Amino acid sequence: MSRKVIFLDVDGTLVNDNGIIPESAKSAVKEARKNGHYVFLCTGRSKAELFDHIMEIGFDGVIAAAGGYIEIGEEVLFHKRVEDEDVRHLVTYFNDNNIDFYLESNGGLYASRNCKKHLREIFFGDPNLDSKEREELEKGMAPFIDCLIEDEDLFRSDINKVSFLGSYISIEEIKKEFEDKFNVIPTTIPAFGENSGELSLPGIHKAIAIEMLLKHISLPKEDCYAYGDGVNDSEMLQFVEYGIAMGNANDKLKEIAYDITDTHDEGGIYNSFVKYKLI
Repeated sequence: MSRKVIFLDVDGTLVNDNGIIPESAKSAVKEARKNGHYVFLCTGRSKAELFDHIMEIGFDGVIAAAGGYIEIGEEVLFHKRVEDEDVRHLVTYFNDNNIDFYLESNGGLYASRNCKKHLREIFFGDPNLDSKEREELEKGMAPFIDCLIEDEDLFRSDINKVSFLGSYISIEEIKKEFEDKFNVIPTTIPAFGENSGELSLPGIHKAIAIEMLLKHISLPKEDCYAYGDGVNDSEMLQFVEYGIAMGNANDKLKEIAYDITDTHDEGGIYNSFVKYKLI
């Protein structure tokens, strides 16, 4: 079989809703690479959010920050950052409107004053949380919350993108505020709540980054598979030859997908890799 290229989203695709990577997905990635195929992460997360328990699986490279950063091996192919004046605008707007947020850079995640407390309430605040789910959340989500950096200057020059938590401000209103400077999309993490979302750089998305990476490794998109679950995966799934939605994917993504596999916890990645003879 000729060498194929596989792109995997992270949240809702490689990891489940509690931030855990199913063992079947780990096996699928390792077996596919052993068979000579490229496997890349292609995620809205910035590099600082790609924790050791994810990267230790082994990947050929990373597309991060929703296409704003591309790395293959030790080589950085592309990195675009938010302009200083736009960082100042969004930090001021979110603070003035009491919207919790965090700024994403390759070196760290920089949180607004109440963000970590808000996130702990989201994931661990339910008194009826059973012990098994709490254990999963402690393993999958606690590292993310713990790594958020508080009490730092948020007017920074190293920001890739921004995530914000749900509030009384509608996402439509937030879109209007930033439509000239950012792509504003709903979050890919439903637990963040209604009106939560992401601000990423305009003119940048996963498909553009995939195109750049494929040119670098001299392989055509006809040899590509991509797996995703959210609205920020739509360009990626439409660009590659085989765009596959997870069983737990957004309904709109399923409508445009080439194929639909099982959910993350049902072995969706592994089962699809078998179906397409990648493993």
